[in-house]
Amino acid sequence: MATTVIIIDDHALFRRGVSQMISSDPEFEVVGEAASGLEGLSLIEQLKPGLALIDLNMKIMNGIETLTRIKEAKLETKCIVLTVSDAEDDLLEALRAGADGYLLKDMEPEDLCSSLKKAMSGITVLHESLTDILKNALVNPTLNKQDDDVSLTEREREILECLAKGLNNKTIARHLGISDTTVKVHIKHLLSKLKLTSRLEAAVWAHTKKVV
Repeated sequence: MATTVIIIDDHALFRRGVSQMISSDPEFEVVGEAASGLEGLSLIEQLKPGLALIDLNMKIMNGIETLTRIKEAKLETKCIVLTVSDAEDDLLEALRAGADGYLLKDMEPEDLCSSLKKAMSGITVLHESLTDILKNALVNPTLNKQDDDVSLTEREREILECLAKGLNNKTIARHLGISDTTVKVHIKHLLSKLKLTSRLEAAVWAHTKKVV
């Protein structure tokens, strides 16, 4: 069954182009378009798509507000930011708001569907040019307070290793022989110990500190 997609962007021409691009892949079906975050949120609540592509800069309700509202409503739609902004602040704010990926509009067309398929498999996707930006944002004094001295349990290290590999909760649960709920609890405690706010930040922390 094809993954249903909604495109939320205030540029009609861009929406149409992305829609045609995605629709050319049989694994995706574009079921709606919205010109604002408010309209997009209403469509998501109504159609419950598997995936939403969201621009950051929109009138009435911007992309971050839209993301926040979707996550607060506990909607299961995966949300990918698709924007022109490669600013560090925008990237971090989107990830903290719960984005499942952050892609740039100047990416190669053939890479878009590939990235969206990875996102649907549970991997947080980032435009390749943003990796160094994210690493630099995380490796700084404000997020690096005594983190070399953090004491992790064996189970937390196993969870951290799984996060570093980009695995989703269900896959981690199967791999470790524990429940999804237990995985969520471990991740919550792990992020608290590391003073981080998202699983993606934890993954980058693990690679940066070479603890896995």
